[in-house]
Amino acid sequence: MSTQSRGRQIAAYVAGARSREYPDEVRKAAIAALVDFVGVAVGAADDEAVRPVRRVVEDWGARGNALVFLGQRTTPALAALANGTMAHAFDYDDAHQMGAGHVSCPCWSAALAVAGHLGSDEQETLAAFITGFEVMARLGGGGPPGVGRNLHRRGFHPTSVLGRIGAAVVTAVLMRLDTPRIERALGVAATTAGGLIGSFGTHAKPFHGGKAAMDGILAAELAAGGFEAATHLLETEKGLLDAFIQDRKVEVPPLDFDARWEILRNGFKPYASCRATHASVQAARSLAPRLAGRKITRVDAKVHPNVMVVSGKMNPVTPLECKFSAPFCIAMGLRGYRLVASEFNEKTFRDPAVTGLLPVIRLEVVQDQPQYEAHLEVQVEGEAPLRADTAIVLGHAQNPMSEADFRDKFQGLAEPVLGAARAAQLHDTLTRFQQPGALRGMMDLIEKH
Repeated sequence: MSTQSRGRQIAAYVAGARSREYPDEVRKAAIAALVDFVGVAVGAADDEAVRPVRRVVEDWGARGNALVFLGQRTTPALAALANGTMAHAFDYDDAHQMGAGHVSCPCWSAALAVAGHLGSDEQETLAAFITGFEVMARLGGGGPPGVGRNLHRRGFHPTSVLGRIGAAVVTAVLMRLDTPRIERALGVAATTAGGLIGSFGTHAKPFHGGKAAMDGILAAELAAGGFEAATHLLETEKGLLDAFIQDRKVEVPPLDFDARWEILRNGFKPYASCRATHASVQAARSLAPRLAGRKITRVDAKVHPNVMVVSGKMNPVTPLECKFSAPFCIAMGLRGYRLVASEFNEKTFRDPAVTGLLPVIRLEVVQDQPQYEAHLEVQVEGEAPLRADTAIVLGHAQNPMSEADFRDKFQGLAEPVLGAARAAQLHDTLTRFQQPGALRGMMDLIEKH
C-alpha cells in the first residue's frame, strides 16, 4: 500500500499518462465510449436544454480553436460546456456501473475540446481520456456502499461532483502539466464541486455534465498559470468527502491503479432514461407482446434501492421528468415503446395507454438486490399473472450491447441531424480513432456546414 497522500498518488498517475502502455481492450473501450458520446451529443445538438447554453457560448464570443459540435470555434472551456450539455441532454450517455456517474460526458467533452485547441494527436487524446476516466471512476466508485451511491443518497449528482476532477485530469494530461501543477489543478476542481439531484428532470441535469467539463478545464488552466490551491481535498478526511458525506458512512474505494481498468466496467444505455430504470424497463418490454389488447390491473416491480433515489418521480409533469420516473418508464415498456430518445415527447407523455398504468404500478425496494436486476409481476384481468425478470441489464459489462446495437443507436441519433451518408462516415471515422488524422476528420464532419 502506498504511503503517499491520495492527491500525490493521483497526480503521479496522471503525470505518467503519456508514457503508459494501454492494452488494446482498454483503447477499444475508450473508442466505444467516444462513439457513444458523439452520437448522443450530436443527436441532442438542438435539444431544448442545449439551445440556451449554445446561445450563451455564442454571445460570449471567446476566441479559440475548440469546436462546439455543429457550431463555432471557441475557447476549450466553453466548447466543453456546450458539448457536455449536449452529451447528457437525452440521459442516453454511458454510466460507470460502480457508481461514479456519467464519466464520458465530462471526460470526453474536455478531451476533445482541449485536444482540438492544442492540436493534440489521437494517441495523446486517448491517453488523456482513459486517465481521466480511471481517476474519476475510482474516486466515485465502490458500488452501493461507495462514494457515488452515497452522494446520490445525500442529494448530490456524482457526475457533477466528480466530473470536474475527471475533466481536470484530462486537461492536465493534454497540457502536459508537472506533478505540482496537477495537484493544484485537482484542488481547484475539488473546491468547485457541486450539483443537486433535485435538478433531475430539468435542463440543469445535463448542464451538470457540461459545467463539470468546463470547470475541470478551467482548473487545469489556472494551475498551469501558477494558481495556488489546497492539495488535500481528495484525502479521506477534511476534504471533499467530509463535506459531502458528513456522517462518514461510506466505503472509500482504494486508489488501486494497478489492480484493474475501470473503463472495462463502463456501462452503456439501450434506453434514453435514467440508468436506474433500465432493468425494470427490460423486463417490461419482454412482456409487451403478451399484453397487447389486455387490461392490466396491477404491476409489482421489485427494484434496487437507488431506483427511488434517482428515478422516483411517481407522477412526472413533463416529458423530461418521465426519464426519471421508474413507473412511467415501466409503463412505456409494457406498452411496447423502445424508449429511444425520440419517444420521450409530448405525445408519449399524454398517451393514455401509458398514463393509465401509473396508478396500478407499485415499486418494492429490495435492499440487497443488485442494481442491474429487476423483477416484474403483471396482473391481467381474468388471467394468471405474468412474470419477467432481468438478471443482468443490457449494457452492463457482463451483458454488453452488440456492435449492431451500438450502430443502430448511433444512427438513430446522428442520421436525423447529419443525414445518413454523413452519419455513416462519422461513425466509421470514430471507430478508426487510433489512426492519424481521425481526430481532424471527426471534427470536420461535425463542424457547422
